[in-house]
Amino acid sequence: MKFSLSPAFQEHSASESLSILVAAEQVPQATAAYQIKDLDSIIQATQFKAGFNESLSLVASVAECANSNLIGLGKTEELPAAKLAKIAQSIIKSSQKKFKQISIDLSALPSELHYVFALSLTQAAYAFDEYKSKKNEFQLEQIHFIANNSPLSVDQLQLIEAMQSGQNMARDLGNRPGNICFPEYLAEQAQALAAEYPDLLKVTILDEAEIAELGMGAFLAVSQGSDRPGRIISLEYQAQRDEAPVVLVGKGITFDTGGISLKPGLGMDEMKFDMCGSASVLGTMRALCEARLPIHVVGTIATAENMPSGKATRPGDIVTSMSGQTIEILNTDAEGRLVLCDTLTYVKRFNPALVIDIATLTGACVVALGSVLTGMFTPDDELAAELDAAGHTAFDRVWRMPVIDDYQEQLDSPFADIGNIGGPKAGSVTAACFLQRFTRDYRWAHLDIAGTAWNSGSNKGATGRPVPLLMQFLAQRASNNG
Repeated sequence: MKFSLSPAFQEHSASESLSILVAAEQVPQATAAYQIKDLDSIIQATQFKAGFNESLSLVASVAECANSNLIGLGKTEELPAAKLAKIAQSIIKSSQKKFKQISIDLSALPSELHYVFALSLTQAAYAFDEYKSKKNEFQLEQIHFIANNSPLSVDQLQLIEAMQSGQNMARDLGNRPGNICFPEYLAEQAQALAAEYPDLLKVTILDEAEIAELGMGAFLAVSQGSDRPGRIISLEYQAQRDEAPVVLVGKGITFDTGGISLKPGLGMDEMKFDMCGSASVLGTMRALCEARLPIHVVGTIATAENMPSGKATRPGDIVTSMSGQTIEILNTDAEGRLVLCDTLTYVKRFNPALVIDIATLTGACVVALGSVLTGMFTPDDELAAELDAAGHTAFDRVWRMPVIDDYQEQLDSPFADIGNIGGPKAGSVTAACFLQRFTRDYRWAHLDIAGTAWNSGSNKGATGRPVPLLMQFLAQRASNNG
């Protein structure tokens, strides 16, 4: 989707529909520029109050648009960013199948919410119909914003467009089933992306023989149970830049049965979403290429399928990680940290400025934060502040959780250097503490997206988070570098 902005409605515009956002009790001010005939009598007859998400269709043509409507914001001083998604969904739902180009007058919307609202529109304009015989017949291609006080710049609009492309890719990958989206498939997607942007990306793919040669016993303890071999995939963006890269590491368990520690059957279909961390990394790499940000980034994916079989790891087995630390695997359903720990050791070869891992890691994080906030774990205050600020700007928010040595003793094992679980208490924290043991040599943050990577219920599907957060974070770093 493309975006544009102008201070006033353009005569002879190609827009087929006009939506005017209006604040409660400020309808005349919001609509003054359009000289809408008989508006007062229409409002009186319909009892339109401009309440939140209340709409009023205007029968007469307004500003050359046969299809025009007012959309209420309620009291703007009480309008939180979280509610903008509902207005965006209303506009997209009413427009997506009818019009190629629409205009939205943002003048009544507080200027500090314009950026988030534009992002909300891109997120509302997504649907997944790859495996349906009847396809969505969507037409909407362009949205033109009208506002004479908007802080939105051309560069920001282009960044939002790139974010949408990357987030949609992440959502598509997450929504594809495990019989189609498996480790080798993710490797093919990375290769296809690198072929699309040969001047920006180079790809490296490790197969299981190479993984074994590197001594990644923790990774192989997960992948060995499946007939589908695991892969470690790296995409390097702007490798020629003379700066230490930001490294993103994504968990890519393309289907998680739990292994020998088998999960309950109810809801197990959603375990296709256990690769959403890797999907967000691939989506971010696509967005980077489209935005062409001046920054050096490496995206690395640890992808495997966790299955029970005669070759599967048993609870109580002990393996040696690439770092040399031995791990007693007490629960084979705590597999994400096993593929990640070896990958976090592997990425040291890139001499990173910092590393961020993204993983649907723990149900405990869902209990703690639900589906609103992503759990952020880092001992680095400066990095935490940067991620928190980026999350608020892109409205893809995080909440800092503890990762301190006080919890490390829960991971002690009588038989190995470390156990892969720390008991029932503070499960998301001990998972982060496990990963921390493999990240002592660089700046690091862990994002637990178990609650935010997908929705369940009637709106089941991948969200593409935290692509907006990661892109906002990288855009801010690129701006500071410039």
